[in-house]
Amino acid sequence: MKVAVIGAGITGVTTTYFLTQKGFKVDLIESRRYPAMATSYANGGQLSASNSEAWNSWHNTLYGIKSIFSNNSSVILNPKPTLSKIIWLMNFISAIKYKNKITQQTCKMAIDSVNLYAQIAKKEKIKFDLYDKGILHFYFNKKQTEHALEVNKLYNQAGLNRVRITHDELYTLEPSLMGRKFDSVFFTKSDKSGDIHSFCNNLVIKLLNENKVKLINKEVTDLRKELKEYDNIFLCAGVGSRKLAKSIGEFLNIYPVKGYSITVNNPGANAPKVSLLDDEKKIVCSRLGEKRLRIAGLAELNGYNLDIIQKRIRPLIFWCNKMFPDINTKDVKPWAGLRPMTPNMLPIFKKSIEKRVWINTGHGHLGWTLSAYTANSVVNSFITE
Repeated sequence: MKVAVIGAGITGVTTTYFLTQKGFKVDLIESRRYPAMATSYANGGQLSASNSEAWNSWHNTLYGIKSIFSNNSSVILNPKPTLSKIIWLMNFISAIKYKNKITQQTCKMAIDSVNLYAQIAKKEKIKFDLYDKGILHFYFNKKQTEHALEVNKLYNQAGLNRVRITHDELYTLEPSLMGRKFDSVFFTKSDKSGDIHSFCNNLVIKLLNENKVKLINKEVTDLRKELKEYDNIFLCAGVGSRKLAKSIGEFLNIYPVKGYSITVNNPGANAPKVSLLDDEKKIVCSRLGEKRLRIAGLAELNGYNLDIIQKRIRPLIFWCNKMFPDINTKDVKPWAGLRPMTPNMLPIFKKSIEKRVWINTGHGHLGWTLSAYTANSVVNSFITE
């Protein structure tokens, strides 16, 4: 049986891996020269079940609308109407009533996925600047804390142990925050951080060396054309999945939500070691090895646009300097990527209407976190078909 995976980002690479574990030799097709050069290149770096809360809420909806009139918003909505954007936003609003259920479902998947990554890394001896130090989640006022406690109930029901800690415990865990005051701080010990780009490339290299994968560099434009060559295809093309799915008559309600990141090189001794989540600013921060700090965030609904806009980068640098005044930010590398996001925040992993095509996409801001779970699930479904 001839099998192809389209897309060599984290979703495609994990799907390829689980296929090889079932005995398949896989053609991994990527339009770029190397794996993980698009959305999986420089994301926030977190394997974070503690970031599973669905974005669907009236608060976030109104915040997005207000962003039209603001230059300093963590959510940026381009007011120019397009049919795909309108349909996506309408479905986003429709999913608000299911927010708690979505959050719990996402959290359960994330817990399993983080465990799967640990198994892969141990079995295959993959190096990717893993920091197994947990994630700190902080809130600045009573209203945010009350909301965090409600979300915690959902997390606990899903099986995640995110605990509220004191400032003394915070300073012990992360000395770089010594003296900083928050209304509340939560800690998830089981969460981790690591370099998604390194993970993808090192895993692909291992599979190539074991002759389990053939890496093919080409642009796929029509799945029906590829089906003439392959018995089965797994579509893992991120934001490109929507257009490719159209070629087989499948509609995927995915919108490209742009995120930004900065990589602070040689941040110095005063940079944090534990990963951080700032809910108010929608910013995450992760240490990648001894010489890099990754700070990422923002959500921009502006179509298929990869321009790195400096006024979006500046808030990330400002946040970094404010949180860690003694950090070295002389060498900062900016980046932007498009998250393939569904309106209900849940990834799509299923058999398509074309029985020989399987879909694994739409992971949004949790692509690194959820991909191992959805890849394993879709491959198991394929095997038992």
